[in-house]
Amino acid sequence: MFRSRTKGRFGRTLLIAGVALGASLMASAAFAAECSADQKKPDARAPVDLKPVGVTDTVIAMIDVDEQQGIKDRKFRMRKLTVEPGGVVPWHSHGERPAIIYIIEGEINEYASNCAVPIVHPAGDVVAETKEVSHWWKNLGDKTVVLISADLLKDPNDKNM
Repeated sequence: MFRSRTKGRFGRTLLIAGVALGASLMASAAFAAECSADQKKPDARAPVDLKPVGVTDTVIAMIDVDEQQGIKDRKFRMRKLTVEPGGVVPWHSHGERPAIIYIIEGEINEYASNCAVPIVHPAGDVVAETKEVSHWWKNLGDKTVVLISADLLKDPNDKNM
């Protein structure tokens, strides 16, 4: 993906910056919008067959970390998603694609497989999405939600949001 020395350094710098940004956001942002212990249950929510509605998903950077860092069969991808009022990010799993989400603007509800109630994420929240999580999201507000997603993509044909 990055072939010249300059671009190779840029790719490594971008990867390191992304990891540092994720770490600093996780250290400074509130994790208040988590599922409360009394509502956490395995298979609390069944998968739903929803289509994406009012969502724009834009890849803003991608690094082939196999080539750059020796992390086999992965791409480090950063995306900007906007979710319009009433918009839906359909049900998806993070079994093969761990991610960190940072909510920049607005407020969005998460419907997670391991939580019996919706989780409300306001601007400033950071969400770590691991293999234990399958979920969908909905913007119930009257303002557009903007979020940044950084993930380790395994399957380049994965069209999940």
